[in-house]
Amino acid sequence: MTDASPALDVPNDIHPLFNAAPKTTEFKKLRKRIIRQTHEAIDQYGMLDPREPKQKWLVCLSGGKDSYTLLAALYELRWRGLLPVDLLACNLDQGQPNFPATVLPKFLHEMQVPHRIEYKDTYSIVMDKIPQGRTFCSLCSRLRRGNLYRIAREEGCSAVILGHHRDDILETFLMNLFHGGRLSAMPPKLLNEDRDLFVYRPLAHVAEADCEAFAKALNYPIIPCDLCGSQDGLQRQQIKQMLDTWEANSPGRRQTMFRALANINPAHMLDTNLFDFLGLSSNQPQFSSNSSDN
Repeated sequence: MTDASPALDVPNDIHPLFNAAPKTTEFKKLRKRIIRQTHEAIDQYGMLDPREPKQKWLVCLSGGKDSYTLLAALYELRWRGLLPVDLLACNLDQGQPNFPATVLPKFLHEMQVPHRIEYKDTYSIVMDKIPQGRTFCSLCSRLRRGNLYRIAREEGCSAVILGHHRDDILETFLMNLFHGGRLSAMPPKLLNEDRDLFVYRPLAHVAEADCEAFAKALNYPIIPCDLCGSQDGLQRQQIKQMLDTWEANSPGRRQTMFRALANINPAHMLDTNLFDFLGLSSNQPQFSSNSSDN
């Protein structure tokens, strides 16, 4: 990614989202890495449709470190002229008890970010439908996604933008491998079932640790998840702990595994839907006229 734009230490920086940005070399490197990786993902997976000169994205904010990092990265890319889209931030208040409903509206107003806050009590539905002791994530996610699709359509958006990062993708892959019996992860780009909206994950190349360090350095008001995030013994937490152990023993293991997801050889797997094993045959052997087999 070429960097022909002004320096990052101009007065008040590029946007109110960055007004509290530290001036340290360490933070500038972190910020540059996140912006570069976000731009790479947008470019690599074709998130900008050249056939659509005017696009509008619904940027989903949960109030967690990842969604704050996503919002800031997209605004910087816009400032650099690398993301010619309109951005509408959206938070779906799902009716969870003790959810600090004023935090995000106040933050987005102060940051001068166009936004929509939507209240939809999916919490009661999840609590009613999921038996005690079972995890809420799957149903909660489906209900949230359905509402976000509706909001995107109402706002004239072409894509729903989610803040899942590299580690989320790896954890989902391993959960599907160990618990679902399939090789599947979170794609950086997909088309919804109705085929009228894209779902993008621009942070697909960004490490969770970088999101955490970035949001902490800018002192963004983090809102913890009190629904799925409050449950003990989740499969995802077990996977995360396993990855942490691997990373501690072999630094760089996460990145190596992530690269493997984009380096697949169908002929060396076992899925007959991806590779025609039945049609695979060797060349017929050529025998000379003086062969002993003649």
